[in-house]
Amino acid sequence: MSLLTMPIKVGGVELANRLVMPPMATAKSKETGEVTEALCDYYSEKSAGGHIGLIITEHSFIRPEGKASKGQLSIAKDEDIAGLRKLAATIQQNQTKVFAQINHAGVLAKKEITGYDSLSASPVVLPKSVRNKIVPNEMTQTDIDKVIADFAVAALRAKKAGFDGVELHAAHGYLLTQFYSPLTNKRQDRYNGHSIEGRIRLHLEIIQAIRVAVGEDYPLALRLGASDYQDGGTTIKDSMIAAKEFEKAGICLLDISGGFSFYTHPTNKEQGYFSDLTEVIKQQVTIPVLLTGGIVDGIAAEKLLREEKAEMIGVGRRILKDSDWARQAILRLEK
Repeated sequence: MSLLTMPIKVGGVELANRLVMPPMATAKSKETGEVTEALCDYYSEKSAGGHIGLIITEHSFIRPEGKASKGQLSIAKDEDIAGLRKLAATIQQNQTKVFAQINHAGVLAKKEITGYDSLSASPVVLPKSVRNKIVPNEMTQTDIDKVIADFAVAALRAKKAGFDGVELHAAHGYLLTQFYSPLTNKRQDRYNGHSIEGRIRLHLEIIQAIRVAVGEDYPLALRLGASDYQDGGTTIKDSMIAAKEFEKAGICLLDISGGFSFYTHPTNKEQGYFSDLTEVIKQQVTIPVLLTGGIVDGIAAEKLLREEKAEMIGVGRRILKDSDWARQAILRLEK
């Protein structure tokens, strides 16, 4: 039997197979972030046939100040729940599990979109690979407390809307990356940038707050930017420590990607190019590890699983281009 088509449990949720459609922004929401028919139609098409074990929906902003782009999905207010319930049900009726990814963009939330000044861990311009040169305001403890509370209530909204779980976005240069990376965290307080304990404190406090809000059994995943691939940035050694702490705190799935390298690897272009990270992190935890990155065919996905690079495989841009990709890939593997 193909490993890709074998069931797997994430927390208390059983997935029909190990294939994941990772979060990909569509800009199909209303300008203020509400779910649209076009967005539901898109996810209905992607989940048709139930060939994907898990879909993680595109990142949703938890408060207006943290909105990353026009047309981004909102989970920032209770009025969003009805639309999100329709979105979750659209996917689930195709026998596919669905997690909601929740996010705050930090300095990547531009004032011309949000109307608010940008906030971050420290008043530091992001690395040159990033999309702006804004000097953000350093977050106060009050700002941090608000963000923690916003993540918690956003996760509760996802649960009320019927999502099977929630994923924290701590990758791709957004707010939690800005706290996690020494390139951008220059703080001297308990969230300090000179220790891994300081750099993951915000993550752990958010996880704890979410657990209080949704209970101990609701599945909680975390997408981790496990390396910046830059001098002075986050390294795999940091993420080995962080992964163990996240599991202890209640994370039940680690979705591995890049930090300030975003969703690309600077030197490796082979399918599954983040496998250098997942293979090591997998040895540190007992929860499933999800590998994405340039995977375009089922044979490569199967090979990565058999080589124990990860327990789950994410295929993004290929499914984005071809909604029938999952069905065809599974058919080939079952021959």
